[in-house]
This record gives sequence, C-alpha cells and structure tokens, in this order.
Amino acid sequence: MEGVRTIAVPTVRNETLVPHIETLVTDSIDRQLMLDGVYKITDNLNDSDAVLECEITHISRLPGRSVLGDVQATQEFNMILAVHYRVIRKATGQVVDDRSTNGTTTFFVSGDVNQDEIQAIPIAAQSAAMHIASEISEGW
Repeated sequence: MEGVRTIAVPTVRNETLVPHIETLVTDSIDRQLMLDGVYKITDNLNDSDAVLECEITHISRLPGRSVLGDVQATQEFNMILAVHYRVIRKATGQVVDDRSTNGTTTFFVSGDVNQDEIQAIPIAAQSAAMHIASEISEGW
C-alpha cells in the first residue's frame, strides 16, 4: 500500500444478530494494528491516508466434541467470527484491498451455552484482528 502511512478505523458494522459487538471488534482491530506498528492509527478521517472499513458478516458455532456416551450433547464448540474488510485510499477513493477473514476459537460448555459463547467472542475477535493486521501490513 504505497503512500499509506496512517489508517482510520471507523466503527465496524455488525450484520449479525449478536448485539453490541461492534466496539469490541473495532477495539481489537485498533489494538492489533497499533501492536503491529506498520501504520499509524487515527480516529480522524481527515488525518488519514486510508480508511479501513469492516463489517462482521456472521458468527457461527459448530459442535467440536460430543459428550462421551451421549453423541447428541456437545462438550466443546468451535466459533467462527467472519469479517469482511476493505482498505480505501482516501485521496482517490480507490479500493486497495478487499478481503474476508475469519477469527476462530473453541470453547467448552460449562452449563449455559449462550454465556459461554459470549465469553468466547472477544477471543474470536482478537483472532480476526490478528489476521486483518497481518494481511494489511504483510500484503498476504
């Protein structure tokens, strides 16, 4: 991304039915890009060379491991948080990068599956943020 030194990251759009995860995912992406250090992150769109637009397209959980002796009860789930993102050069409006990536994690069922899933979302968000930061900064 020649000529891009600063990136603005507006709040992620949430296309799922899971409420209030936009800020969590946005903060994860901001933090990961700052840790990566390749680009300066700014909140002001006017001070940026590019804009990183993201949307959470879906969150799914799939059974990973059944309870021993009861194949219909699940002991462990695999979670996938799918994010579509675009990097847009602000000066020209040109889309520099347009991709989708997944953040993944696993979680065990401790009684309340919904509560366990809510606690796993930040880990999946961090995983997605790591993928986004490395794909943007490394170019792959």
